Amino acid sequence: MAKPYTNGFYTSKAWLECRDSYMRTQDYICERCSKPALIVHHKEYITPDSINDPSVTLNHNNLEALCQDCHNKEHFKHAGVLREDVMFDEFGNLVKV
Repeated sequence: MAKPYTNGFYTSKAWLECRDSYMRTQDYICERCSKPALIVHHKEYITPDSINDPSVTLNHNNLEALCQDCHNKEHFKHAGVLREDVMFDEFGNLVKV
């Protein structure tokens, strides 16, 4: 789920351009399973301290193109639970499947 401190970041011109350019470099293919990628994931998670640090937020070396399933697995594994009844949408919101 998108955190309050990211408000504005995921709709910013800088992020949208970075996200789109990264997806093009990966041919819109999930880097983990080769399905179509829908989400650009930050390998080093964005925090309140790093939200304004482009070396974290806008750095292609910190990004990964993922399909919806792989993105959900990534976030739920850190939560210590793998749930199949919910998922993250393309905006980072938790929604029922």
